[in-house]
Amino acid sequence: MTRFTVLVAAPRSRSAVRDAALRAASEVASRAGVASVPDVIDLAELGPDLLAESSEAVDAALETVRRSDVLLVASPQAHGTYTGLLKVFLDRLPELGLGHTVAVPLAVVDDLRNSHGIEEDLRILLADLGAWVAEPGLILADDETGRPDSVVRAWADVAAPGLRQAVSVAA
Repeated sequence: MTRFTVLVAAPRSRSAVRDAALRAASEVASRAGVASVPDVIDLAELGPDLLAESSEAVDAALETVRRSDVLLVASPQAHGTYTGLLKVFLDRLPELGLGHTVAVPLAVVDDLRNSHGIEEDLRILLADLGAWVAEPGLILADDETGRPDSVVRAWADVAAPGLRQAVSVAA
């Protein structure tokens, strides 16, 4: 069975970014034949533990991410790129810590005209950790997170074939 994880890097737990990420995960998983209910790691719920030298909750989240076959990483745009929560968390992974993972970036932006930076930055970050990064990533405007269905379905139709192929190669 494919291990699928959704990693949410929004500053508030149970955010609209999380809801949109879960919707995207469901759509792309069903189209790509990834028959797995994803684990969900909401970094806002880890809070100050992310900065602690040692934390069982953070260690468990890192282990879940390291063991994932597919990792959907969702971050709102913060100062032109992904959130500091995501950076702090992923900095704890070892070099090539995502070496056997297919990663799917999801960016939520204020203005779609300024969206390419975050998607590119997420792609580079995940690739630097050794992940094979699925294309295309999903970019949602802030106002689409409450009703992402049509955008998510269109994206999943395009992204699923490549994800299906990547997962079959990685398996």
